Amino acid sequence: LERGVVDGYGWPIGGIFDLNWHEKTKFRIDPGFYDAEVSLIMNLPAYRKLTPAQRDYLQKQLLALEAENVFWAKYTADEVARQEKAGIQTIKFDAATSKAFVDKAYQVGWASAEKQSPEIAARFKPLFTRK
Repeated sequence: LERGVVDGYGWPIGGIFDLNWHEKTKFRIDPGFYDAEVSLIMNLPAYRKLTPAQRDYLQKQLLALEAENVFWAKYTADEVARQEKAGIQTIKFDAATSKAFVDKAYQVGWASAEKQSPEIAARFKPLFTRK
C-alpha cells in the first residue's frame, strides 16, 4: 500500500487502523462478504455421549459466546463510522450487483475448499449454505 503497487485488498471491517491502512485506503465496498464464523459443530451421536453436566457446561459456554454478538454488532457500526470519519468512502452496489458480488465471493471460497478436499466440501457445502 505504501509503495502504491496494490490497487485494492480484501479485509474484514476491523483492523485497518491497527495497520495504518486507513492512511492509504480511499474506498470500501459494501456489502462485505465472509464473516469470521466461530461455531461449535458436533454430530448428534457425539452430543448424545455427553453427560448432562457436560451438556450443561457446553450450553452455558455457547450462550456466553452468543451474548458477544451484541459487542460485535456495535464494533462493526463503530468501525464503519470511524472509517467514514477518516475519509474512507463507501461504495454501495444496487441489490442485483450486491447479490452477484457476494455470490461470487462464496463461489470462490467454496472452489478453494473443493480444491483442498472435494469430498468434505461436497458434504459441508449444503450444511453451510443458505437456501
